[in-house]
Amino acid sequence: MLPWLSAFPRSWPLATPFRISRGVRTTAEVVEVHIRDGRCIGRGESTPYARYGETVASVIAQIDAPARIQMDALDHAQLQQLLPAGAARNAVDSALWDLESQRRGVPVATLLGQTGLPCLPTAQTIGLDTAERMAEAARGQAHLDLLKIKVGADDPARLIQAVRDAAPQARLMVDPNESWTLELLQAMQPVLAATRVELVEQPLPAGEDEQLRGFRSVTLLCADESCHVAEDLPRLQGLYDVVNIKLDKTGGLTGALTLLDAARAQGFEIMVGCMGCSSLAIAPALHVGRHARFVDLDGPLWLRDDHPGGVRLVGGLLQPPAPTLWGGGRRTDVDTAKPASIACAQPLKAAPAPLSI
Repeated sequence: MLPWLSAFPRSWPLATPFRISRGVRTTAEVVEVHIRDGRCIGRGESTPYARYGETVASVIAQIDAPARIQMDALDHAQLQQLLPAGAARNAVDSALWDLESQRRGVPVATLLGQTGLPCLPTAQTIGLDTAERMAEAARGQAHLDLLKIKVGADDPARLIQAVRDAAPQARLMVDPNESWTLELLQAMQPVLAATRVELVEQPLPAGEDEQLRGFRSVTLLCADESCHVAEDLPRLQGLYDVVNIKLDKTGGLTGALTLLDAARAQGFEIMVGCMGCSSLAIAPALHVGRHARFVDLDGPLWLRDDHPGGVRLVGGLLQPPAPTLWGGGRRTDVDTAKPASIACAQPLKAAPAPLSI
């Protein structure tokens, strides 16, 4: 019997609304993929992102067309040719890794020649809000090692200072989500130095990166929207110090590992990030996170509910998920895995754009 593939939408309500410079989100809208081969079922998840012209419906349509025809020979290498980098390829690639792990009876870490996944200190995100509310959120997380502050172009200095005052010992990153100009970035340099910010993520709109050439920042500058795949790296040389690797941009773990190797070889520091998602999407990203200087994988921590056995934050460290969730080498019974996944599937209709954590 040939392997069977299913792609369907799923909606995960957030515990609290999440705001960035592009708007407010109350759910994480994702696509889940199952690839069944006998009694093994590989699962993957991706978050379509309107910023890149993706919707839940368009991603499912991308997956359905080539994968249904090629399932008898589908592997990671063939998938790179069938689908472009993006959310559709990520979901299928992740499911293939999970399926291979089950078929061989070994964890993905073993397939990659690595030891078991370590616990990782992940950033916790302070969503864009009033200075008072952001300070309140920071106080509740002041014990953590790393906080990421979402800001826009409207008085970011006040917001950053409020978080720093509320969390005096935490390491800080700032993410304007492309909302700054070069003039604002220049004006923010004294504030960034005084508040001891370590990294600013994608301050300028992607496509305007060249303005950064010759600019000396007091913080590390990280490319997010400007860096999707390894081929993007040469034009980012001399502009950014760090690249943010997200599986929804690279098209899965396979592409993420290629970008990781190329980025390190070209002298970039590594950040690993995520969109709004469940632990099913974070599980493969942990295999990149173990090599990253900055880990930002708190997507599932924003959810009201998550998969059983999902990642947990304990003592400021992100605990890997249970081996049965993804990539642990444990065979998943189709009868138990599929109903649990489809139960939360939502009709294909207009949905809010996903949040970028």
